[in-house]
Amino acid sequence: FNSKPILESLGCCRIDFLSRLDFIMGRAYQNRKDSMAKTSDAKAKIYSKYGREIYVVAKAGGLDPTGNLSLRSLIERAKKDQVPSHVIEKAIDKAKGGAGENFELARYEGYGPGNCMVIIECLTDNPSRTFNDVRLCFSKTKTKIGTQGSVSHMFDHLTILMFSGQDEEAVLDALLMDDVDVVDIENEGGMLTVFAPHTASFKAKKALSEAFGDIEYEVDEIQFIAQNTAPLTGDDVEMFETFTTMLNDLDDVQSIYHNVE
Repeated sequence: FNSKPILESLGCCRIDFLSRLDFIMGRAYQNRKDSMAKTSDAKAKIYSKYGREIYVVAKAGGLDPTGNLSLRSLIERAKKDQVPSHVIEKAIDKAKGGAGENFELARYEGYGPGNCMVIIECLTDNPSRTFNDVRLCFSKTKTKIGTQGSVSHMFDHLTILMFSGQDEEAVLDALLMDDVDVVDIENEGGMLTVFAPHTASFKAKKALSEAFGDIEYEVDEIQFIAQNTAPLTGDDVEMFETFTTMLNDLDDVQSIYHNVE
């Protein structure tokens, strides 16, 4: 297919574009954050994070998942992560009331153990508190929180859609016909994975729905994917685990993205 519009949208040369795909096609997106679902306490934290995000999305875009596609996608993702129905319903009911917390997105960047690059996304009703909590995680592990843009330029902000299928050419044609800037399509194990700019999420799903009907997505997320990954060695490995555990223990932290191999 014609790669010119894709390269222009990424602002890079063909060689750089192909080098980025080496990591994307290797499913680098799967290491975006450490799994927390190991204990009942950890599961409770996951439920809390989903509840907060569902509340924010429902309050901003409407309570009906049919009309609020972001809410529908989020609910589907929550169910796949085994979030109980009562947690989802409680968050929507809370948004229905109108009053309550006024959460906002806060994003922090910096250099973690071994000089790895880290992006932390939070939903907070108190940005000052959240910044201090996140900064403390950096300082306790003798690492450095950075300014906005300090590491995010080394990540690609992409929509990722994974679903069952084999005909990648038909999927690509459907997306290009609707002017979706496709970064890549991966075909592996009977699953197709579409990568597109993060701003094209709704447009991509609409094009796929019109071409193939209702699609059950195995993955439907917007993520930061590192353009390059790096290994950790020695004490940095344990320190990185401590660092991410501390961050995941914070109620305001929603996602942690990094470039650790």
